Parts: sequence; structure tokens; C-alpha cells
Amino acid sequence: MTESPWWRDAVIYQVYIRSFADADGDGIGDLAGLREKLPHLRDLGVDALWINPWYASPQVDAGYDVADYRAIEPAYGSLADAEKLIAEAHEHGLRVVPDLVPNHLSSDHAWFAAALAADPGSPERDRFVFRAGRGPDGAEPPNNWLSHFGGPAWTRVPDGSWYLHLFAPGQPDVNWENPEVAAEFESVLRFWFDRGVDGFRIDVAHGLVKDPALPDLADPTDFIGLTTGPGEHPYVDRDGVQDIYESWRRIADEYSGARMFVAEAWTPSPDRLARYVQAGRLHTAFNFDFLVAPWEPAALRDAVDTTTGYLHAVGAPATWVLENHDVVRAPSRYGRPPTSRHGNATFDPADPVDVGLGVRRARAAFLLYAALPGGLYVYQGQELGLPQVDDIPDDALQDPTWERSGHTDRGRDGCRVPIPWTAGGTNFGFSPEGASAPWLPQPAWFADHAADVEEGDPASVLELVRAALAIRRREDALGDGDLAWESAPGDEVLAFTRGPGFRCVVNLSAEPVAAQGEVLLSSAPLPDDRRLPPDTAVWLRA
Repeated sequence: MTESPWWRDAVIYQVYIRSFADADGDGIGDLAGLREKLPHLRDLGVDALWINPWYASPQVDAGYDVADYRAIEPAYGSLADAEKLIAEAHEHGLRVVPDLVPNHLSSDHAWFAAALAADPGSPERDRFVFRAGRGPDGAEPPNNWLSHFGGPAWTRVPDGSWYLHLFAPGQPDVNWENPEVAAEFESVLRFWFDRGVDGFRIDVAHGLVKDPALPDLADPTDFIGLTTGPGEHPYVDRDGVQDIYESWRRIADEYSGARMFVAEAWTPSPDRLARYVQAGRLHTAFNFDFLVAPWEPAALRDAVDTTTGYLHAVGAPATWVLENHDVVRAPSRYGRPPTSRHGNATFDPADPVDVGLGVRRARAAFLLYAALPGGLYVYQGQELGLPQVDDIPDDALQDPTWERSGHTDRGRDGCRVPIPWTAGGTNFGFSPEGASAPWLPQPAWFADHAADVEEGDPASVLELVRAALAIRRREDALGDGDLAWESAPGDEVLAFTRGPGFRCVVNLSAEPVAAQGEVLLSSAPLPDDRRLPPDTAVWLRA
């Protein structure tokens, strides 16, 4: 029997490097700190690391503004440090999947400096999306597109031209109609594959190709194509992106070791997402429908069925995610009512949150998604049950969304606070003794969630995650494959089997329910009558 590729059922841990571990004491996480924590990740039971952008950058958007794709951000280390990390991770049995940002560059990139120095219509400017403005004197933007971070998606340069940036002004979009752009990113792929990386997470995978006509949008706030026909949005999920990924797939297939891609593709429907992972294109794509689904049985089941249906139809595995660096942490999402939803899987921090309820539901959600067919991602701090930090002082916020929105959207900093390794020590063990303050302030209650506090405590989230991943690794029924529902649509209890002999039951009702079988693991203690309490999940030997 041919062994299934590792990425079809991998557990991949997301490292937001600025907030993971600070070895040199400057208050910012770095590669040396990550290397020190590799045993923690190995023992957690994950298979690979997705590392947010580690490239040289002015950090306008925490590294998603890349100035040099072949150099490491000095605050994180050097290229030699990255090579050491790749080698040491492999020694621990961990694969390495760095982020790749192909939709835009940094305004500090050498290409953009050359574009600003060149004349309108020059080859240097054709690497980007420059246009003349509208109005008698060209003083109005070329169209009505908006930045994801607030405000217009265009900035004017001194000669009167405008350039496109779907994110911050420091992140000019590149022009994928220009063959130089395609050649450059193919070269970047080879540069890192040659250094042993095992794949790439592709940022804004849906957004690379733009309609050359740059038409106005009927709804300029439509950032994922909900108000246009399939493939008709001028910068979201256009058919031409698939040509790019077919080229990239051919490059990955040249290398041994099953190199992989995972797409961050926000699409208007699951059938459009499935197009990214058809044969000869990308390997996997994040399933955001499950992430944004409220803690309601019908919504969760629909997300599972719809995702697995479309992806299995094209031979691709599902890829499940509950948290990442762009969304509110699960305990704080599940602890708020769905009516609190505000923006991209975020919530209004002014609304009340029941963190205890949220943690209970997040524990159950972990067992639910760890039992689903396919692979899953774990965001750093998720294994500690960290809630969102909602009360970062205004003057400490760094996400560009805060300024670009006119201080109406606090942005994503609340899920990016440096994680606590110890209840005491400098910066809760994030930094060595005598270090600078962390780049985002940590709340006092982080001590309750520190890794050293949770270590060995059978009631902790850390030990639940370790136990779940250990069972997942040894159970043949888990990982890639199919599921069979036992519960009927509309039931308030989700119950399904995986392969022979494994059951997962999740109680989303208000009353305890029976759960028959040998208990392998439960998200909360079971009473003597073995009935499953509300907001609890259990894995059973059928």
C-alpha cells in the first residue's frame, strides 16, 4: 500500500514568531527562542510548524510587508539561524512551512524604490499596479476599492500617479500580469526549497490576479466576492490565480519529501475553494467556514459536511482551523453570543464575555475538530486555552487597522500578545531575565495560563491537547478518511464514527446526554452516571 502524503492528516502548529519566544531579551520573539522551544512542540505531538513571515521587513504589518524574501528580519535572526532552525526541527521530526506573501511587497522593497524613481509607464512601475487618478486633475483615486485595513486602497505619489494597496500603504500590490513577478516568486520558492523547507502557507491566495480594467465595485466593502458572480470580483478569486498555482505545484513536485502548499483563500463558496486544491494545483486550503461557525450544532455540521463534500470530490483533504493570528481566540469567541459578531470572525470587545463558558466550549471544539477527517492547525497559545486580550491600552495597539479605521476597529493585536511560558519570571518566561518589555503588553491573568502551571495538570488545556494528539496519532481511524454521522440533522448532539470502532460525541444541548462506549478522552470530567454534560465532547471506543 502506498503511504499517504504527510500533509493529508498533519497537525501543524502556527508560530507567530514575534510572540512565541524571545531569546535575546529585546521583547520580540526570534528564531533562537523558537529553537529553544522545539522540544515543547515535539512533545505536544504536532507534525510541522507554520511560521508567520520571517523575512526582512519594516514591520508595517508585522512582517506581511516583505522587503527581501531571501533575508531574515534582523529582529528574528539571520539566514544562518533559519537554516539551523530547519535542520533542528527536522531532527525533532518536525517539518517547517514558512509563510509566503505573493500579493504585495513592502514599500521598502528595492523594486518599489525603483518604481518610484522611474517614470509613469516604465517597466519598473509595471511590476506594480499604478494608474492615473480620476477627476479633472487626477486627484481622485482610480476606483472605489477599499483597503482591508480601512480607507481607500490607493495612495498618490509625488508625480500624481496612484498605486494600489489592498492592505496598508506600505504594502503595494504587485502586478501578476508582469512575467517578472512570476519569475521572481518562482525563484523565491526554489531558494527556500533548496534550504529544506517542507512547504509554504500562501497569504491572500485568492487575491493575486486583478481585473485589468479595475472597475468600481457595487459594494466596495465586499472583500470576499459575496456580491458578484463566480470569478467576477475584480480582485478576489479570479480564475487566473489557478495558472499561478499550477506552475508552483510543478516546482514543488520537483523536490523530494512531499513538499506542500496551504492556501489562505477566502472564497464566496466552498465549490470555489475546492478549485484551489484540484489535482495539479495546491495541496490544501484553510477551511474558514468551520472557524467562523457559531457554537450551534446545525452550523457546525453544515460546515463539516459542505467542506468535506466539495474537497473530497476533488480528492483533497479538509484542513481545519479554530484560531490564527487574524481572528479572536476561541474561548472569547465561544464565550460571546453570535449576535456580537463584528467583522472578520471578530467580536466587539465591549460586549460581555463568559470566559469560563468559552474555555469549556473551546475544549470541546478541540476534540471535535481533531476527530474530523483531514489535517488541522493549532495556533500558538491555543494549547494553553488563552482567551483574547481585549483591554490592550489604545496607545499600545500596533495593528494598522487601528489607525486606518480611525480608531473604530481595534484590530488583531488581542490574539497576538506574547504567550506565557512561566507564571513568574520576565515577561512570563517569554524573555530572559532583565529583558525589555514585550512588544505587546501581557495581562496579569496570563500567569494562570502559563505552560509551567498547566504542565502535568490533568485538568489543563495543555494536557488535554497532548492527550488528544497522542490518541490521534495512534488511532488508525483518525486523520485522513471519511466520517459517518450517527445523529440526525437538527439534533443538538453531534455524533459520528470514524472507521471501525471510534466515536466522537459533542453535546451542544442544555441537558446531559448518554454516551455509550469506552471513554478514551473527554473535554471535561464525566459524572458517575457517565452522562455527557452540556458543552462537552468525548472520544469513545465504539
